[in-house]
Amino acid sequence: MATKGAAINVWKNADAVCFDVDSTVCCDEGLDELAKYCGVADRVKEWTNKAMGGSVSFRESFRSRLDIVKPSMQTMKSFVESHPVQLSPGVKDLVNKLHESGCNVYLVSGGMLEIIEPVAKLLNIPLSNVFANRLKYYFNGEYAGFDEDCPTSESGGKPRVIKELKQKFGYKKIVMIGDGVTDMEASPPADAFVGYGGNVVRPKVEENSAWFVTSFKEMMDEL
Repeated sequence: MATKGAAINVWKNADAVCFDVDSTVCCDEGLDELAKYCGVADRVKEWTNKAMGGSVSFRESFRSRLDIVKPSMQTMKSFVESHPVQLSPGVKDLVNKLHESGCNVYLVSGGMLEIIEPVAKLLNIPLSNVFANRLKYYFNGEYAGFDEDCPTSESGGKPRVIKELKQKFGYKKIVMIGDGVTDMEASPPADAFVGYGGNVVRPKVEENSAWFVTSFKEMMDEL
């Protein structure tokens, strides 16, 4: 495993940084909040914990949670309108600083595009730098599943995104930041992984991260 010093060194020299969104950039889990909004929170939370703890595949958990919620196009629209983005403390300053230094910032999430687009807007991240899941709807707006071609809809999807970014743009040093096992799995090909525990600490991630932080200020101080 890489040392903390090595991870910090990559961080200081990164030409691209990929952030997870749920429980990392944002304080909450978008799908859990949507489930709460739809009155099925408890059933969905169980599956979220299984996925984040690494006991079931991400896709199995994602499909099971969405099958419980069954969000229609109208539900998604009204949820996003009534649920302001809850950014984690310090993340906006950190992203601004990365942008100022010429570093490319991406959001790589197993969450849903409709919920993540407003987050990207707040952080001035272009939508072309957002990798998230697309829901599908029937002609009447009812839920019809999700696009299984989106890489982040399955375990191993985040490393795939990072590999593609390296091939496409020739990045030399990419850092992945996140709270979950699916984020940790993205390094390699990411050159460093930073475990983030500011909203929720997942023991498996804390134990296996060379660099584990509980605030974005810690990362800011190293730049």
